[in-house]
Amino acid sequence: MKTTGILLIALSIITYKSNAQATLTTTERDYAIRSLAETEAGVFASVKDLSEAQLKFKASADKWSVEECVKHIATAEKALWAMVEESLKKPANPDKRAEIKFTDADLVKAVEDRSHRSKTFAALEPANSNYDSAAEALANFKQNRDKLIAFVKNTQDDLRNHVSVLPIGTYDAYQFILLISAHSNRHTQQIDGVKANARFPKK
Repeated sequence: MKTTGILLIALSIITYKSNAQATLTTTERDYAIRSLAETEAGVFASVKDLSEAQLKFKASADKWSVEECVKHIATAEKALWAMVEESLKKPANPDKRAEIKFTDADLVKAVEDRSHRSKTFAALEPANSNYDSAAEALANFKQNRDKLIAFVKNTQDDLRNHVSVLPIGTYDAYQFILLISAHSNRHTQQIDGVKANARFPKK
């Protein structure tokens, strides 16, 4: 009887753990927080002390200015985070994990790699943003990024088992957060490219 009782207790513990909500590991949480903080700082460093002429300079009619890059970053930040929030309102769907094609590292690498160009959705085009200036876009970007960092620091949600299947790919909620971070870095690189143009205004 004693042995049977011990086995029942052990089984109940195993069952509880299997049904418990899976939270982020310390490594996952720290990596996401660091990535979000570093890429936020990168955006602000890339536009620090730029004049209006520099913000609005375009290498050609079909290229984005620094200001347009900033507007896109802010608009995408808000839209992508809304997708994460929406996915977390739905039941966890771990069965969809088999459809995820990228590891975390490969996803970040792919998003940050500007040798592969892609056209953004019309809703995320700078011309369709709600921001009148780079300053307004930056303020909104910072507000949303700070909220996201606070969320990652404190969330106990099962981010790994909330999977979104979208036209742009299949990702779990944690990967979506990494995508948001990598996306801002992708366009920080674009800003640096604009500034490197030989015709970029001196001031």
